[in-house]
Amino acid sequence: MSSSKLDKHLAEQRVYIAKREKGYREKSLKLYPWICGRCTREFTRTNLSELTVHHRDHNHDNNPSDGSNWELLCIYCHDEEHTKFVDFIRYGSTEENEVAAATFNPFADLKERMKQGK
Repeated sequence: MSSSKLDKHLAEQRVYIAKREKGYREKSLKLYPWICGRCTREFTRTNLSELTVHHRDHNHDNNPSDGSNWELLCIYCHDEEHTKFVDFIRYGSTEENEVAAATFNPFADLKERMKQGK
């Protein structure tokens, strides 16, 4: 390869790398440790392609530079997170199906009752 072709190729690579580093994936990989936020699986350069950037609010256009809307998840936890979101959209909240917690306390005035019984 001639030196002019090599210089051209290196210049193209520098532009590609600079463009890529502006993306939210590369920013998040610089901000956060390479660990899945759910299952705590650790990643290295060899398996880094299995680590994804999840948008917490599910809005892929919301990319603050501080990374507050991102979390790193492995591909399996990322799929699970989106499945939960799709189920929520499809079936709604489960709050109405939950039974309200009991608030009655039978021993609330036990001390008073014991005093009256003496």
